[in-house]
This record gives sequence, structure tokens and C-alpha cells, in this order.
Amino acid sequence: MTGQPAAGLEPEDEARAAMYGLIARLFYAAPDESVLAQMLDAKALDGGEAPVALAWRDLVEAAKTAFPVILENEHTELFVGTGKAEITPYLTHYIIKYATENPLVNLRQQLARWGLARREGASEPEDHISGICETMRYAIAVQHRSDEEQKEFFERFVYRGAMPFCTAVSASPKAVFYRPVACFASAFFEVEREAFSML
Repeated sequence: MTGQPAAGLEPEDEARAAMYGLIARLFYAAPDESVLAQMLDAKALDGGEAPVALAWRDLVEAAKTAFPVILENEHTELFVGTGKAEITPYLTHYIIKYATENPLVNLRQQLARWGLARREGASEPEDHISGICETMRYAIAVQHRSDEEQKEFFERFVYRGAMPFCTAVSASPKAVFYRPVACFASAFFEVEREAFSML
């Protein structure tokens, strides 16, 4: 999914879109030197001692001492693995409660309604956390979807799967850099949930 941010985006929405984009990038592949540098150059989050601000500070601290090669190994061990990954990054895995449910089909139908589809040649299913977060970024920054549309997508496809996914990452003894990544993502999703609840 590509496209330039729509003109006139509010600063708050621009920041939200950037956060979704960063989370998507970090879970898609281990950050390289360029991504780490951007994180270190980014402004601190407003919010003082709020969980999301503290989680961001912890993530930036982790980025200061991170080495891309080590991060690549950690990402592979956690999310790719040989045979079966320790933690699946596909969010519908955390949503399915009954054998008759197929949230991936529902997700694909929603993406089609928004005019979105998996890139040709892409091997990842659409429910990878990176794809889900990138969809939210795109809905905010490019398509300018309404708050109500964003809320519905967030509640159906982001929050329900992303929170148990982040919990699994945080609990893994193999997660070193990715523990603060998951903590930040989780704190950010809680902020989003609270904001959407006031609509």
C-alpha cells in the first residue's frame, strides 16, 4: 500500500499515522540503522508519565544500544523461525474462538470495500500485524477515513488480535529489543481504544 498523506491532516492524526507506520515497520522486519536513527531523532511523546510516553522512552533507550544484525536474528527467532515461529504475527490467530469463524475472510472483504488488496507477489497474508497497522496508517493519512470507520476497523481487526500478540511477545524470553516494541505497541493501542470509546 502506497500513497502520499492527504493534505490538511491534523497534527494528532499525522502522529497517529506515523505510530501505526512505525509499529508496522518494526514487526515486518528488524530495523536497520536508518530506522534506528529515525527513532533516536524523533521527538519525545507528550504525556509525562503516561504509559505510552514511558513505553516510548523505553523503546528509544533500547534503540540506542541495538545492533541491526542482532535484531535481525531476534526477529527471525520470534516471528519467522525455521518451521514454526515461536510467536505468530498473524492476528486472526488470536481472534478465532470457534472453528466456524474465519476473520481473515472478513478482513479481506473489508479491505476490498476500501479498495485495498495485497501487493502482487507479496507472500504474507493480510492479517500480519504489519499489514493491519499499515492499513490503519493508510486509512488515516491517505484515505482520510472517518473516525467511525477507523473505530470499526480498529475494534474488529486491530485491538482484539494485537493485544494478545503483544502479550505473547512481552512474555517471550527471546524478546529483548522486541519486548519494549511490544510494550509500546500495546500502550499505543490502549490510547487508541480509549480515544475511540469517546466517539
